[in-house]
Amino acid sequence: MHLHHPLNRSGLTALLEQWALAGRDPVPQDAAEPLSRWLSALDAIRLNGALASLDNPPPPRPPGGQRLAVHEIEAAVEREKTALTDLMTARIAPPKPARGRPDHTPPPALDPADQTDFAPHGQRYLGLQKQMNARLDALRSQVRQHLVAAGGPALRQLAALDAAMEQVVGPQAQRLWASLPGWLEKRHKQLLGAHLQRMETIGAEAAPPVHAIQDWQAPFEQDLRALFVAEMHARLQPIMGLLEAARNDDR
Repeated sequence: MHLHHPLNRSGLTALLEQWALAGRDPVPQDAAEPLSRWLSALDAIRLNGALASLDNPPPPRPPGGQRLAVHEIEAAVEREKTALTDLMTARIAPPKPARGRPDHTPPPALDPADQTDFAPHGQRYLGLQKQMNARLDALRSQVRQHLVAAGGPALRQLAALDAAMEQVVGPQAQRLWASLPGWLEKRHKQLLGAHLQRMETIGAEAAPPVHAIQDWQAPFEQDLRALFVAEMHARLQPIMGLLEAARNDDR
């Protein structure tokens, strides 16, 4: 999967389904039931108030006020997309080859557990998510501020509705994003299991050499990056919706 392919929510779902099917653990198709449990009574009241406000025309923009600079919003979005994507483009140095002992005896066999532990990958992904969350939350707030300061009445109402939606849906969404490392761990196990089966088939020793380990780790690294980019594009959807509305603003 190309690193810069613009995956959206459906792309993220397709990626996870592909991994699940590879592990014979299909993803439930009906998402309506869990979504229905997202809203509490208080959340419903908040959303109802935000929706009701759409029936009341907002005050007009003050005469002579600043005009909406859509190009500035577009530039800010592109900067964040580039910055987040760059987090995943840094090349990871391969493990250093094991050296022989001074007496030229072979080094001890590599412990597969030292090479196949998922924990460092999970911590890395959670760290990347933390950075993405902070940057995209700030960007979404910045875009809303643009709409409120210089947008037409409809855009100002949309900004208020988006703020309410973020407050209501945000905590549940964060819990879902936090579950993605679990999917990544499943993928890690799939690739590792397939690799060990190949080694067994060709009669390899229980502890494969470093180059063989890298042969399966490279696809896993590619999948980790693909998941991160897919998540980024999925989480950008509300921001891209605000941007699209700004482009079509008729004031």
